[in-house]
Amino acid sequence: MTLPTTPDTTLSRKAALAKARQSRRPSRLGRRAGTAPEPDYPMPADAGFPGLLNRVWRQAAAEPDLSSAMDTLLTLAGHVPADIQLRALPAAEECALRVLFGRSWRTPGRGTAPAADAPAAFLGEIGLNTSGRVVIRVPSKPPLAGEEDLVGGVLRVPWSDRDLARYRAELAGATERQRGSAADCRAWLAAAGPDGRRDMLENLKEAALRTAPFALYSGDRQYTNFRDRNTLAGKTLWPGHPDCALSSLTTVPLELWSDSDVLMVACLTLLVRSAGYARIEEANGTQLTVDHVACLLERTREAYNAVPGGQRIPPAGSASVAELGGLAAAIARRRREITGRARLYREIHGPLMHKIERVAGAPAGEARELEADLCARLRERLPVSGGTLAELGASLEASPRWLAGPHGAFQTGLESLVHETVRAATAAFDADFAMSRGMRSLTALTAALRGRDWPEIAAWDLPHFFCCVVPAPEARRYFGDSAAHMADAAWAMSARMQYNSWHFLAGNLPKVPEVAARDYFVPPTIPDVAYYSDQHHRGHVAAKVRFTIRSPQPVRVLDRTFDGFVDLRLLRCEGLPYGEQDLLAADRASGFIAEATGLAAALVADGADIGVTAFDSQWHWETIAR
Repeated sequence: MTLPTTPDTTLSRKAALAKARQSRRPSRLGRRAGTAPEPDYPMPADAGFPGLLNRVWRQAAAEPDLSSAMDTLLTLAGHVPADIQLRALPAAEECALRVLFGRSWRTPGRGTAPAADAPAAFLGEIGLNTSGRVVIRVPSKPPLAGEEDLVGGVLRVPWSDRDLARYRAELAGATERQRGSAADCRAWLAAAGPDGRRDMLENLKEAALRTAPFALYSGDRQYTNFRDRNTLAGKTLWPGHPDCALSSLTTVPLELWSDSDVLMVACLTLLVRSAGYARIEEANGTQLTVDHVACLLERTREAYNAVPGGQRIPPAGSASVAELGGLAAAIARRRREITGRARLYREIHGPLMHKIERVAGAPAGEARELEADLCARLRERLPVSGGTLAELGASLEASPRWLAGPHGAFQTGLESLVHETVRAATAAFDADFAMSRGMRSLTALTAALRGRDWPEIAAWDLPHFFCCVVPAPEARRYFGDSAAHMADAAWAMSARMQYNSWHFLAGNLPKVPEVAARDYFVPPTIPDVAYYSDQHHRGHVAAKVRFTIRSPQPVRVLDRTFDGFVDLRLLRCEGLPYGEQDLLAADRASGFIAEATGLAAALVADGADIGVTAFDSQWHWETIAR
């Protein structure tokens, strides 16, 4: 079952087709794929996000008071920061929550519940919809049941005369701010001229196509590239599709754009100009308002300015789009400047797919202890020396030839190094699974780069990539105490990581027609730590991918740097989430794998032939289930 790095010409066409039809699931090796009468590991209908929302609603409905119920809904019972949900509210609902509960993203604090002794002048409602958003019935809106896909019922909220008066005043101010903001954005877009707007739309269409799933709001309108409700180009809508909100604006005069579209284009453009396409995900699940973008940019400015050295960024002179455009450009410059001195990373809050960029502090005792543990384990298994991963890398650089020859049970030292680093990480980080991915044949990649054969590289498929997954033996308890089930889960992870390598590779190539036409994402460049990722992605739900660290790394092959070429991932199915110190240590371990891969690529450039033949489905079966 070893996947070849080049086509196996020794097989007849009939034999090759028969082999291709065999299942690659470890527990079904040798059997024809697609012949099982039913799924081996069926999942409940409400597995993942639907189940979480049902539990959240039941908990909220059982709370002793409305204030506690609101806390449960805003945080999805402790699974996300309340700030994300507060920023998801349209203007009227934002005003209502501030009046009724004293809750607002603008003024931190828990607030209080509506007064129970005041007579009700209006009976409002609070609910939770199936996208995970808190929804509120305000006086101008009909009952929620007719407007929203609700998870359960509604909680009735009494409004007093005083509440109504305060709400009216708050709403008047918010409406005026919203009108002024839309007019400012419209004027800014008008000043950009037809060509400038066309460039913005083309850039944002490419962003929607090349970025991980996001869902954003402007009032009651949703803009998303996620799943079956797409309103932007992505997996469902192709570029130029008439249902794509960006494509539909291309030939429409600015005067006919809705305020929602005007705000969407202006706000997304500001976000992209501050850090590239990935910044969009930091607005995931929230309203696209200039106020929100201004707050996000200001938070980022303060974080970047806290990094010693270089030129500090002054605050924006006002909340106008023009001023924020200048701030976004300054943040982008500062980001490039501090990259070599500070480690940026992202927190990912899985239930709402929301990301928050952070600037990591210095490695402290916990990170150093983890690194020392890793180094001790690697010194026992590999021909390297040193007390830190940097020293191990220097030792490797001084004598890299062993990476090209057999080592231990592996055909190449590179395979052995990847496996031993992943295995050490599983133990040192108390992970249920650890994994690392890469390309099977550095020799084939080097040859294609020398020939500048971009179509050839773009045409490579999943078998050209690998991922080594090593579970902790104790992780069997999450899979019915079955080693076979755990091996199947590990292979599913491996196959998905092969897809990720395939999906990122083309983003590093010149945009010749064959590359531009291929599905790919912009390669990741900074690590992340994720909380409750076992929600939306079916594979994550099945494999119980709850708390994770991902550390992508660049690798230079000949004269080209491939971002996100390798990575190290750590996974816990339950227990405590990973923290920043864990991430810093994991990032260094991932860098060690990347350094070894780069040294192997240099050996290939000098004539060595290095291929990775391990880490296929049979390897995962033999190392996990036997």
